[in-house]
Amino acid sequence: MDSGLFTLFLPLIIAFMMIGLGLELTVKDFLRIRYHPKAIFLALFSQQVILVGIAFFICILFKPSPLLAVGLMLLSASPGGPTANLISYIFKGDVALNLTLTTLNSIICIFTLPFIVNLSMHYFLGESQSISMPIEKIFQVFLIIFVPVCIGMLIRFLTPKTAFRLNKPMRLFSVIFLILILLYALYGERFHLIEYFTEIGIAVALFCLISFLVGYLVPYLSGVSERQARACTFEVGIHNTGLALTIALSVLSNTTIAIPAGIYTIFMYIFAFAFGFILTKNPQLMNKINTRTLSS
Repeated sequence: MDSGLFTLFLPLIIAFMMIGLGLELTVKDFLRIRYHPKAIFLALFSQQVILVGIAFFICILFKPSPLLAVGLMLLSASPGGPTANLISYIFKGDVALNLTLTTLNSIICIFTLPFIVNLSMHYFLGESQSISMPIEKIFQVFLIIFVPVCIGMLIRFLTPKTAFRLNKPMRLFSVIFLILILLYALYGERFHLIEYFTEIGIAVALFCLISFLVGYLVPYLSGVSERQARACTFEVGIHNTGLALTIALSVLSNTTIAIPAGIYTIFMYIFAFAFGFILTKNPQLMNKINTRTLSS
């Protein structure tokens, strides 16, 4: 798992995927915060504060091994994934809000993710076992996220037709390589996979379910519109597991830390489509849940 070839090309692949996200963005997307400040604040607060706290509580409750606990905390600190935009489109969410949230979340996590991961390693591993995350590696995370997005935006600004033609192939490329990254991580720990799934699988599934519920209920119960609440649901529930895998495998050089993100990838798409189906086909169900919550 520690091959130089993998360490070199995995960050490049993720950066390439982030260029694809940039192809969907314009400067106007960054300005939307003035139109939807409440929805943006609630989604970011849910992602960066509530979910991180819930992940820590789940680690304390289930008591996984220290490395798996760090992996779950890394996952919780990761921003929303680019595929949240596509799934939000399928299930009639506010895609423009998704694009804004994905961008802002990705930029914010440049600063919050290393902080949360280092605190997690200090708490769960102790100082003597701490896995270092030096400044150059933090800068690497910045390069993987921000610079490629800017390149994608520049391509769209200079040649919109080219950006439009590249959009679908880039999405397909992202899906294929996300699957390959997942399979690579799981293959490296194939002899311990059942053990890991037994130890962390239920905790990851619970965290995934709570992520979608928090992503929807916190904005909706705060008066955000239904479409915006759906957008927040997928943004908060669909983490950038590709980025989490990249940091675990190439920055921290540890396959065990990558396991929660790999398992989460399986659960998040199942929950995303199930949740999206409920919201679009059975909207009255959520209204009843909200009514009961408010009355109690």
